[in-house]
Amino acid sequence: MNQNELLLNKAILLQELTSEDISLYLKEGRFKFASYNENAVIHFEGEPCTTLEIIISGEIVVERLDEAGGLLIIAEFLSDDILGGNLLFSKSAVFPMTITAKKSSVIVSIEKELLFELFCKHPSFLRLYLEYVADHTAILGYKLKNHIGKSIRENLIAFLEHESKVQDSKRITLTMTKKVLAEKLGVQRTSLSRELTKMKMDGLIIFDSESITILFDN
Repeated sequence: MNQNELLLNKAILLQELTSEDISLYLKEGRFKFASYNENAVIHFEGEPCTTLEIIISGEIVVERLDEAGGLLIIAEFLSDDILGGNLLFSKSAVFPMTITAKKSSVIVSIEKELLFELFCKHPSFLRLYLEYVADHTAILGYKLKNHIGKSIRENLIAFLEHESKVQDSKRITLTMTKKVLAEKLGVQRTSLSRELTKMKMDGLIIFDSESITILFDN
């Protein structure tokens, strides 16, 4: 059993299946591994969703085009997250946004027909699937809500307040570059820099290359 199969056997969504079941479906080609290099497009916006996909390793992002034509990150998915679970049985099963591998990633796809068979054979699997999809849909909805329709300042303040609580300090040590922070906030690097400067001029923060200090109450 290789590393990918070991990781697949540990997937939360498949915990109701035996390792023998998983090995059989892999052998029959009904579970299929696919590897993607960094920055590879996994699904384009508008592409049909025909399988359930479980992320085995790596990091995958949902992206959208901004007004200037740049790609901005809307949501991130890591190992054990799923793609297509909330779309697969829809009458309009298409991906609403582009999905890209931010890092080298491995996913396993499960064909729709097999998934339905598993629902019928294993009611406990069906229950787990419904709970899993509902939870992940709620998480994605929360992520989208906190990116779309809010200003750069609102998203930045939300990020700073969260990090202030995590680090228990008004002085927030940056654990990522401003380019990566801009991607997480769904804005361009230059737009983030302009907003940081405006917030500094408004007396809300002070910052340097390694940290941002909150001056407002939170």
